[in-house]
Amino acid sequence: MSIKPGSKPGLVIEGKFCFSAESPGCKGITDNYELVLEIPERFPKEVPRATECGYRIPRTLAFHVNADGSLCLGSPLRLLLKLAEYPSLPGFASKCLVPYLYAISYKLKYGGKLLFGELGHGTPGELADYADLFGLQSPDAARRAWELLRMKKRIANKRRCPCGCGRRLGKCDFNWTIRKFRRLLNSPGFSP
Repeated sequence: MSIKPGSKPGLVIEGKFCFSAESPGCKGITDNYELVLEIPERFPKEVPRATECGYRIPRTLAFHVNADGSLCLGSPLRLLLKLAEYPSLPGFASKCLVPYLYAISYKLKYGGKLLFGELGHGTPGELADYADLFGLQSPDAARRAWELLRMKKRIANKRRCPCGCGRRLGKCDFNWTIRKFRRLLNSPGFSP
């Protein structure tokens, strides 16, 4: 892969992305895809955008390709969590990109469902994933937590906690969860 000129701030990397991966109980895969990676200026605080330009991956929701052609690697918050553990391009490749490409290659070769499970598409899928990340019981509670997460701390702490305890956020232990994700995002402009 090599750096290419881009029209937006940040970095554009384009070329053949080669990988080898395996998962317990599944066969190993060695494959490659022609990709364009758009690395934002604020990386690793923002997630890169990956697009396949070789057209091996069917452009359908069943293969988790977005309407704009970018690859749906997971929910934005989940990807940021992975990037926080390994804040580098190799970390992004190994923790976000390779698992998606491995699952796609496996499905193309052997059929069946995508390995590692699938989120629903769009906002409902993201909210279901956020409910899991936040440890909440419903996507609606995750939506309320997301709204609190994006508010200023002093305002959010006065709102009702989404965990269902009936207290305001500032008086509930769930506030620690919100704080953890607020530190991770550290960006009022982040949106799912």
